[in-house]
Amino acid sequence: MRRINEHNRRISTILSFILVPLSGLATDVYLPSFPDMAAAFNTTEAGIQQTMVLFLVSYGISQFFVGSIIDSFGRYRLNLMALFIFTASNFVIIATKDIHVVYLMRVIQGICTAFIIVGKRALLVDVYTGEQRKHYTSMLSIIWATAPIVAPFVGGFLQNSFGWTASFYLLGIYGLVMFLLEWTFSGESLNTAQPFQLPAVLKVYRRLISTPDFSAGVLVLGASYSMVMVFSMAAPFIVEHTFHLSAVTTGYCALFSGLALFVGGILGKSIKTGSLYGKLITAGIIQAAIVILMFTTGTFSGSLQVMMVFVVLVHGIGGFVYNVFLTYCLTRFPQNAGVASGITSGGSYLVTSVGSSAVLGFITISGQQSLAAGYFVFSLLILGVLLMAGYKLRAPAGVGA
Repeated sequence: MRRINEHNRRISTILSFILVPLSGLATDVYLPSFPDMAAAFNTTEAGIQQTMVLFLVSYGISQFFVGSIIDSFGRYRLNLMALFIFTASNFVIIATKDIHVVYLMRVIQGICTAFIIVGKRALLVDVYTGEQRKHYTSMLSIIWATAPIVAPFVGGFLQNSFGWTASFYLLGIYGLVMFLLEWTFSGESLNTAQPFQLPAVLKVYRRLISTPDFSAGVLVLGASYSMVMVFSMAAPFIVEHTFHLSAVTTGYCALFSGLALFVGGILGKSIKTGSLYGKLITAGIIQAAIVILMFTTGTFSGSLQVMMVFVVLVHGIGGFVYNVFLTYCLTRFPQNAGVASGITSGGSYLVTSVGSSAVLGFITISGQQSLAAGYFVFSLLILGVLLMAGYKLRAPAGVGA
């Protein structure tokens, strides 16, 4: 089996960065099609939103197990299998007329995406060390943020021009192309396989989860992304039902949201001064203040433009927090890179799926004030976790401690 070495390390890294946005692409590209899909499958808004929730849940849960599997059996072959199945599942969605088949395919896609993304994050830890490792892992959230920028905008155009199936054709073709490129150019990056023995695996999981600063990072990452997902799932209905605008407008709104995440991630990577805790708690307080202002101004403003100004500010700060904490968590345990990547991403996505579903279940989001109320729940959670874990975050992190 071909391995990653000095000759193919660069192209393998490039392919990894092309694949990192897959999770965002799989959730965001069909957002503008929600109303059309609800009509096509004769279901409700909640029924179509469930396709997103099921993907997030399966993606999150799978990553807990995927980390230990790829640390024991390698990244490369499992990645190829996952890409092939992901590709096929999109064409099944296109062909079916049963919403329950769509639900099943979205669960399968979540599992496949977990293998792909966890493996690619672990690859960067496998093949780089020191400052290069920090540099490339800190780029992950920035590259990942390209999906929320591009996907809904492209999805809005595809929906307006060709209907809801076009987004799944795009996902299927993307998966197939990446399968062929990975098969041709990439290779195995795992240097030392960890024994797949249940007691040893559980011991590693317990050690990572019981580390306060690491588990705090997982909760904060999940809460930060929950804000984005609540907006993403509510935006198509706000734009098309409340403001009676087209799917293209939904794409533009999601584009601005994604740009905010992207810029926030760049700031998180670029700002080197200040302690980890200082940067996080300051960002959390500012974000909460903006959310409160968003709610209060909603009493006399019903404009989509004003709402989007607040969305951009909230998501920009969320992108900053996400980049800072993601880099910290992924590099916290380099000797268990796969497990750390799986718990970090899987745990945060579980928080996101549960949190966003709960908020959408209790709050009917139809405009600026109700969206701000949803944001406020997650702002409080972020500040609470940071305050409780502050003593550990202020101390220097012992790698692998």
